[in-house]
Amino acid sequence: MTRWAIGVVLMMPGTAFTQDVHTIIQQSVEATDRDWKAAPGYDYSQQVRANGGTKTYEVMMIMGSPYERLTAVNNRPLTAQQQAREQQKLDLVIKQRRNESSQQKNQRVARYVKEQQQNHLLIDQLTRAFEFTLEGEQKLDSRDVYVFRARPRPGYRPPNLQASVLKGMQGRLWVDKGTFQWVKVEAEVIHPVTIEGFLARVEPGTRFELEKAPVGEGIWLPKHFAMRSRSKVLFLVPHKNLEEETYWGYRKAASEQGQ
Repeated sequence: MTRWAIGVVLMMPGTAFTQDVHTIIQQSVEATDRDWKAAPGYDYSQQVRANGGTKTYEVMMIMGSPYERLTAVNNRPLTAQQQAREQQKLDLVIKQRRNESSQQKNQRVARYVKEQQQNHLLIDQLTRAFEFTLEGEQKLDSRDVYVFRARPRPGYRPPNLQASVLKGMQGRLWVDKGTFQWVKVEAEVIHPVTIEGFLARVEPGTRFELEKAPVGEGIWLPKHFAMRSRSKVLFLVPHKNLEEETYWGYRKAASEQGQ
């Protein structure tokens, strides 16, 4: 699961209390589902900020799965020598993928598809995991939006460990009134939750923030994701982390890339 995806799936809307709210939420679910399905069809640029520094990548789909090409470190473009090395890496990946057997390609693409399917499974579960209430309307980034409060649904029983993270979270969702797209999502951990097996536990105080923007043809994709985490590795060693990701330059993936 990608890091921003964790923030997205933790905030998918659930059943509302009134028909009007239910309709808005349902339309936002459908819009977000369309975005999710369209996302693999786009290349884009991404900057990751962590541990006091930044790395910038060009993310491109190559024969069925993404590849990240490093383009800058701490906002400084790579030197000519570094660029040459990154180009060599890219050329090697393209060559390897061109020369894969059908089985090797299927396995590689299957790993990527599995991650996408895991995310979609959470989307399906989130309609059961949260109760939403409409807090009001406001302007956000020049857009008229609905503001919803999300709280865990009492008695929710997750079908697997991955979905169990939903039991420990609450948040807010800003929905564009015209398109029913998500403009902003905020989520926070209110009870300790386990993610990715039993090796780490996310503690209260962990916060996620996601902002989305239109990229064309009715599709909205992430423009910013931030995570401030508090966790215990092996449930013993405290760990704190701040990570931000910024996305821009979305363009349709070059279908001939690597062909």
